[in-house]
Amino acid sequence: MTSDFQRFRDDLTRHLDWFAERGRKVRFWWRDDDAIEPTPALDHMLELANRHQVDIALAVIPKTATQALAERLADEPHALVLQHGWQHRNFQRKDLGEKAAELGTRRDPADLMEQLSDGKARLTDLFGDRFIAAMVPPWNRIAPEISRRLPDIGLMGLSSFTWFNFPRAHQVQSHVDIIKWKKDVRFIGWESARLRFDLQITRRRNTDGEPLGLLTHHLVHDDGCFAFLEEFLAIAAHHEGADWPGVKGLFAEHAGGPPEKAAG
Repeated sequence: MTSDFQRFRDDLTRHLDWFAERGRKVRFWWRDDDAIEPTPALDHMLELANRHQVDIALAVIPKTATQALAERLADEPHALVLQHGWQHRNFQRKDLGEKAAELGTRRDPADLMEQLSDGKARLTDLFGDRFIAAMVPPWNRIAPEISRRLPDIGLMGLSSFTWFNFPRAHQVQSHVDIIKWKKDVRFIGWESARLRFDLQITRRRNTDGEPLGLLTHHLVHDDGCFAFLEEFLAIAAHHEGADWPGVKGLFAEHAGGPPEKAAG
């Protein structure tokens, strides 16, 4: 009997073979959320990015980001930084059934823009050119009014999850979250991963090549998450039917600028 693990590997390879046979490529990118300081889990992620020569975009929380993280990333050829809200705090009313959001409908837009502007300045000071002026909303939720105001403070980019939020220029989405969040936080499993990638890659057979975003959260990874990344990157980062454009280039491309190759 074929295992879920082998079925995932076979299906991913078969999908990428289809693109390669037609001279096409699935474009991938990788976003990892909630970084504030160096950890062994972050070291593992950076080692994977370097070994497979793919960029990793770290969504960093400005309020609690440390100088130690800036120093850890200083010589990393494939690590980029995005802005993850200001403090990753929920302001919605859970007692009313509202889903968690820091950049939601219960914030005063002017006050929030001031916070986010301070966060942008802090990440610029800490990370310099490694920082991309793009917002990753905590919990992947952002009110339309807040989204519209981001360019006013120089945050031209936006990245949330799958079909959440209206698409716009400078928006580069994530699509496959490898974490199961309800009850025990853990890897989603090989079969769930297979089905999610099957959906997203199949869509790209007939669309304009939207980058397929892998979403990870290194601080809560179990062994299954790291095992998945090892196997996924061993295939997807080296197959002729796949491409991993540089993260800076992806945001520039969606702004109408030229694409850019991976860092390093």
